[in-house]
Amino acid sequence: MKISYKIKFYSDWHCGSGLAAGADVDMLVIKTPDKLPFLPGKTVKGLIREAYTWVASSAEDVTLRLFGPDTPATDKAPAEAFFTDAELPQEEQNALVATRSQQYLYRKISSTAIDEKGVAKHQSLRKIEVAIPCTLQGCIYHVPDEAANNVIDAMKYIKRLGTGRSRGLGRCQFIDIQKGGDE
Repeated sequence: MKISYKIKFYSDWHCGSGLAAGADVDMLVIKTPDKLPFLPGKTVKGLIREAYTWVASSAEDVTLRLFGPDTPATDKAPAEAFFTDAELPQEEQNALVATRSQQYLYRKISSTAIDEKGVAKHQSLRKIEVAIPCTLQGCIYHVPDEAANNVIDAMKYIKRLGTGRSRGLGRCQFIDIQKGGDE
């Protein structure tokens, strides 16, 4: 079974690339080759897997079939389900690339650590790049039929994602969740 979905962001969000921009920015957002923000399928899979454990009462073998083993193991089969990257809709991607407007999807935010006297700690200024609120879309293919409803319920539990989610970044909601046959 295929499950398609959209992730609507209500606040700035950051899914890190692991890269920095020298002295300017400490953490950059992960981007497509066209410099557009996206969420890797493995990130979506991890979020859903965590929420799935809260809502599912299914047997361990269904969870293993859906997500694969928690740790790499040679004696266990890989996951049956395939999680695509969550990306901007194709029409938006085309328009942004054609107008060379990708840079307007990002901003930089700064933060610093404050000591017990209320003064900024020495060398604690950090700057991260965030993506502005937007809506991404993705699919999960080959979801076992007996797990589909629990996957959809798990998606509804996810309210924040990415770096800084405990500080107001990454507020989101999975919307337009639809089940269908695998294509």
